[in-house]
Amino acid sequence: MDIKNVDHIGIAVVNLDEALKFYEDVLGLKCQGSEVVNDQKVRVGFLPVGDTELELLESTSEDGPIAKFIEKNGGRGGIQHIALRVDNIEDAIEEIKSKGYKMIDEKPRYGAGNASIAFCHPKSTNGILIELSERK
Repeated sequence: MDIKNVDHIGIAVVNLDEALKFYEDVLGLKCQGSEVVNDQKVRVGFLPVGDTELELLESTSEDGPIAKFIEKNGGRGGIQHIALRVDNIEDAIEEIKSKGYKMIDEKPRYGAGNASIAFCHPKSTNGILIELSERK
């Protein structure tokens, strides 16, 4: 598997618009748009930082994975996942599985920013949610 770079860092936020005030007004980053990904029950804002992005994630549903993460985190947001860019996501999934590690996603699915994504199970990655991302 050829990891190209850190594609993005996923940060769970309670309110995307409120969170953007800090990232834009204080850090001087510029949001390059937002997107709702209904399958994942999230609204996502993208903030480029060099060759990577900060991906701010606001839940659109009380039962969504980001809402559950925030609840588990005492009602606060935080780093939810790290995404690594790969050239071929199908090959990357198969390689991880062939080495005995568990995937949440056995097949790629649609991710924000027109990416194909798949998550490695945190039980196989020492508790860190790792996302594989292939950009089209």
